[in-house]
Amino acid sequence: MREAEAKRDSQQIVELTATARRLREEISPVLTVLGTVTPSSGQAGPEEARQWRQTMQRATELFANPPSGTTATNVARGGLRSAVEQGSLAVDSYLLAVTGPSTQRAALTELAKRQAVQAVEAWSVAATQLDQLNIDAGQGHQHVYLETGPGGDAITPDGAEEGSGG
Repeated sequence: MREAEAKRDSQQIVELTATARRLREEISPVLTVLGTVTPSSGQAGPEEARQWRQTMQRATELFANPPSGTTATNVARGGLRSAVEQGSLAVDSYLLAVTGPSTQRAALTELAKRQAVQAVEAWSVAATQLDQLNIDAGQGHQHVYLETGPGGDAITPDGAEEGSGG
């Protein structure tokens, strides 16, 4: 029984890591812009925000029916899901900022920025958990941190070579 669970969990770790890598490429650009946006920057308008919303919705859907795994794997998956959901809220706030009353633009833009920074921070915790899971499963270091530039208190990769042991 334990051997079957270990094999199942190892497969889930590989699949979750691959999913996180794909999502990183899709959501990092969105969260990078949102993490640096200001009310006067005019970096993105309603159409681009709507495209971001679609990107985040697709990312959220990937976590809709998670498989049952070990606690450690479920924690990593749940952390990534929460980070994506927080990023989705950031996009929604920004869309309200650029489509709503101009009197609310500054407050909503700041809210979107804070939400984006928190999404990156939450992702970094989950990415650290996933890195450790990969090490424990024999895959070595697997860094799936978001690339969003400076800002916030996100955990960053440990500097170990990709695929190297613990």
